[in-house]
This record gives sequence, structure tokens and C-alpha cells, in this order.
Amino acid sequence: MAPMSARNQETEAVHRAGFACFVGRPNAGKSTLTNALVGQKVAITSNRPQTTRHTVRGIVHRPEAQLILVDTPGLHKPRTLLGERLNDVVRTTWAEVDVIGFCLPADQKLGPGDKFIAKELAGIKKTPKVAIITKTDLVDSKTLAEQLIAIDQLGKELGFEWTQIVPVSAVGNKQVQLVADLLIPLLPESPPLYPEGDLTDEPEQVMVAELIREAALEGVRDELPHSIAVVVEEMIPRENRPADRPLLDIHANVYIERPSQKGIIIGPKGSRLKEVGMKSRKHIEALLGTPVFLDLHVKVAKDWQRDPKQLRKLGF
Repeated sequence: MAPMSARNQETEAVHRAGFACFVGRPNAGKSTLTNALVGQKVAITSNRPQTTRHTVRGIVHRPEAQLILVDTPGLHKPRTLLGERLNDVVRTTWAEVDVIGFCLPADQKLGPGDKFIAKELAGIKKTPKVAIITKTDLVDSKTLAEQLIAIDQLGKELGFEWTQIVPVSAVGNKQVQLVADLLIPLLPESPPLYPEGDLTDEPEQVMVAELIREAALEGVRDELPHSIAVVVEEMIPRENRPADRPLLDIHANVYIERPSQKGIIIGPKGSRLKEVGMKSRKHIEALLGTPVFLDLHVKVAKDWQRDPKQLRKLGF
């Protein structure tokens, strides 16, 4: 029979599993942190704000826990029906998770957007709230210390205490694992909720569409990012290929809002669209583990961000 101390240790080794949600204003580093924690690209990132439109779940597996990360769109003042729907996604998610991580960039002073979100968080009484100071690689220690004090103060002003305040650099891989270490004890005791090896529960088609959209966002004019949506129409293995040389045909449409935007996406003699195809194909092949033939077409869906019917068709 095992000694008493060993038996006690066995009963103490509980497994935790649950959902943590990263919130913050657009471009606060939520997707980059999600990808760093999961160890693979599951959320698209861009230096343009408001890139995330789906609630992407990234799954962090540990022997003692499973941390499921919910990456929401940035909460913002909506100017379109799409904006309103994205904000609704954020609030619904907050109500359903076990812990909330509020991402605030170290290189930007607290602004009205941060205060607006913090005020909303103050209304969620029972859920533990962790302040995560992102992008610490961009500032010196004095600036970081001032930001930590300001964030601590913000919680006090709104009548709540942060469960933890943690600085992190996802790009520099500093304290990334510490974020998981601090979130895991706040999860409920539970067996794993997803099979070992699953890194996300996003359908492959959605992830492929997001990778194409990420490539399409790179280097376009400021007014265009919000106007781009991508729908993967079909993904089918090419027939009559040798078993050791499979090929997956992917047909996708890139939607914009106005005919005048078509030229921006396609570029002179199709050069830009070709580049989008090459960049995204590389990431898609890495994601799916198979060679891919990518067929891209640009289509106009007039003012789709404001049209409920078009939004439904494009998956919002």
C-alpha cells in the first residue's frame, strides 16, 4: 500500500480545464498572445486594428490542465452593423468564460477605449480579471512601471481588484508561459474538454479563409481592411493524383464593398492578388500539411458591412 503522503499527493493532483477570454481594444496584441501560448498560428494577426472577426479558440495542453483561449474581436465604438455584431460577440463571450484577460499595450498610455472596456468589466462581478500588459519589448523599465501603476489604479477607481497584473512580450517570448501559469489556477476542476493534440476548434475552411484575408490585408490602403471578407467556396482533393503526391484544390472569393476597390486588391496585371495567393498558400500548406492549389477571385458585395443579408452570407 502506498504511504499516506503519496496518497495525499495523488488526491491533490487535480486536473483543471476551462475558458479564458482575451479582451482589449483593437490591436492590443490579443491574437499574437493567443498564437504564442498555443505555439501555432490559430488567430490571424495584422498591424491593422480590428482584424479578428471570429471568436477563435486556441487550446493549450498541459499534463495538469487544459486552457482554452477565446480570442474575441476588439471592443470598439461601432460605426456599422458589422461593428455592432462584433461587439455583441465580445459581450456574449465575457458572460460565458471562467477568467478574463484584459490586454493593454505597454507602449500606449491608457486611453478612453481602455477605460470604456474596464468599466464594462467592472460590471462582471464574479469572473476573475487578469490585466495583461502586452508588447513590453517596445518600452523601457520606467515606462513599464508607470503603466503597471496606472492599470492597478484603474481597477481601484472602478471598485475592483485585478486578480493578477502580468507584463508579457509575445513577440520576444518573455513571460508567455507565466500568463498560462497564472490563468490555469483560476479554471474549474474538470477533465479535458478537447482531445489531446487539438489546437483549435475552428473549422479548417474558416481558418483557410482567415489566412487568405490576413495576406490580403498586408500593404493595402488604410480604408480597405474593414472592406475585405473571404469565403472559401470549396476544398476538394484533386482526382487521379498518386498517393504520395496529393493536391488540394481550394476555391475562394475575396469580397470587397465597391468596384473601385477591386484594382487595389488585384494590383497592376494581377500582381497583388498573385502575391496574396503565394503568401497565404504557404501558411495554408503548413496548416493542412498538404500541397495546395489556390484559386482566388475578387468579387464586389456592395456595402456588405451594413447589409444584414450580405453579413449572413459572409458568415457574420
